Order: sequence, then C-alpha cells, then structure tokens
Amino acid sequence: RDKCKWLNAPTKRQRLAERIQKQDPYICCLQETHLKPRDTYMLKVRSWKRIFHANGDQKKAGVAILISDNTDFEIKTMIRDKEGHNIMIKGSIQELDITIINTYAANIGVPQHVRQMVISMKGEINSNTITVGDFNTPLTPMDRSTKQKISQETLALNDSMDQLDLIDIYRALNPKTMDFTFFSSAHGTFSRIDYILGHKSSFGKF
Repeated sequence: RDKCKWLNAPTKRQRLAERIQKQDPYICCLQETHLKPRDTYMLKVRSWKRIFHANGDQKKAGVAILISDNTDFEIKTMIRDKEGHNIMIKGSIQELDITIINTYAANIGVPQHVRQMVISMKGEINSNTITVGDFNTPLTPMDRSTKQKISQETLALNDSMDQLDLIDIYRALNPKTMDFTFFSSAHGTFSRIDYILGHKSSFGKF
C-alpha cells in the first residue's frame, strides 16, 4: 500500500516503479494518485499490466490497484466511485476468491466517509475481503503520539467495523506497539492513519 501524491511528476513515477520492482509484491494499492482518467497510463510499471483505478475529473484523490503479471489473478467484478475515493475488485487467485477494497478518505468528514464506505460495501465483505487505505484518521489512542481522545465519529466507525467482523490486522498482531505512518509538521505529531483491515475469521492467515 502506498500514498503517491502527484504521480504526474516523472520523478515520483520513477521512484514508485523502482520501489515496486525492488519489493516485488503481488498486489500494490495506491492512494492519492491525483490523476485524471485519461492519465492512468502513468501508472504503468514493467511486468504490471493489470491496473484498476478510480479517478475524478480533477487531479484530486485517486486510488488504484496494480496486480503483478506473476500473479494468477482473474477479475470478476469491479466497482468504483466517480470521485476517485474507492475502488473494489472481486476475483480469484489460483481459484481462491479474493476481494480487495482500496480507499482514500478526504480530510473533511473523515470518519463518516470511511464508515459510509464500510457500510455501503457490507454486502461484499466476507472472510476473503481485504480493505486497504488511507483513512486520514487514527482509529485508536495508540495510533497517535498525543493523548488526544478518539472522537465520537471514530467510535461509530469502529462499531461499524466490529459489526462486520473487521479487524485492524496490524493492531491485532501488535496490540501493544505504537507505530506511525504520518507526521504532521504543523502540529509536530505522529499518527497511524493507513490501515489494512481483514475479517476476524481469517485472522490465522495473516
């Protein structure tokens, strides 16, 4: 999973391609690509021909899922929004069903956005679903360097996740570890706002 602001800059696209080829994952989820629909050719990486994306009319937001040519992935269904905040693909890898949801929450109304996405996708969420994204908000007090309390909106988001049996994979594996993915220079604080969610019934696979 990667945040890739302004991928229309050649140097950033080059760094992204080098990072993907060095780490050699099977699936790569990008947020904040800031591309228009006609510009998605900029996401092309050698040996990564399968690109699924959602972009708005303006160079804002933007999410994409890249699948390695070395992965036996067969696409069945794709759902994406017109604003470039959410994309879902359903398919199979080696005949095993998999659903991948990639989301980017804008800075305004963040917990409500993620909660709305989770609720709208509840019919698609099962033990084979992985939800990846930039939530732009910490889900627990341990996900921020300050002792600020979690808002009521975030608590409502956590309740919705619990009702769908979704878990924060990193936190489930590291219940006492504080680690961060974002630094706010304006506030001088660290937080973890990037998440990978899985289903409780599949916890043993992570």
